[in-house]
Amino acid sequence: QVQLVESGGGLVQAGDSLRLSCAASGRTSLDYAMGWFRQAPGKEREFVAAASWNGGSKYYGDSVKGRFTISRGAAKNTINLQMNSLIPEDTAVYSCIANPSVTTDPSRWAYWGQGIQVTVSS
Repeated sequence: QVQLVESGGGLVQAGDSLRLSCAASGRTSLDYAMGWFRQAPGKEREFVAAASWNGGSKYYGDSVKGRFTISRGAAKNTINLQMNSLIPEDTAVYSCIANPSVTTDPSRWAYWGQGIQVTVSS
C-alpha cells in the first residue's frame, strides 16, 4: 500500500501562483509514477500532470500546458506541482496519484490522496 498526502492548497487570486506538494509513504521502495488529477464541482475528473518515477518523462493536460510544471522532489517519494498564471477555471480539488506507470485514465491509477482544495478568485 502507498499513502499519499497533499499540501499547499488554498485561496488565491487570478494570475497568482501556487505550489502543491505530495509525499508518499508505505511501499515507497518501488518506483512509482506520480502526478495529479483535479475535479471541479459538477465536472468530470481531469488529468492535470504526471511524471515518471525518475522525473525523466512528464505529461500535462491540455488546459494546463505552459502554466503548470510538475517535478519530482529531492526525495523520490515526493512530487510537486508549480501552478502559475492561475485562472478561476483552475478551481478544483486536486488529488495526488501514484501508479507503476503513467496513464491519463483515472481508473488506472492505483493510489489516490485525499485531495486538497485550490480556489482561484477572479
